[in-house]
Amino acid sequence: MIPKKLYKIGEVMRYTGLTRQTIHNYTTFGLITEAERTESGHRLYSEKVFPRIERIIKLKDEGRSLREIVSILNG
Repeated sequence: MIPKKLYKIGEVMRYTGLTRQTIHNYTTFGLITEAERTESGHRLYSEKVFPRIERIIKLKDEGRSLREIVSILNG
């Protein structure tokens, strides 16, 4: 079995160009979800977070507010 790859917030930042605060806000708003937490409480994200972030960025580029994006993605 191939082990799943989990990404630390710094890796998500590096691959997406988002800030730590933005990723935290997206998590708080429920736009993205962490897959697990380390024993020390650090968030870990699965590979599924990247297409989700791409979708969020596209909707923001279209002029959508975070509230609208939450409704679209979670509604």
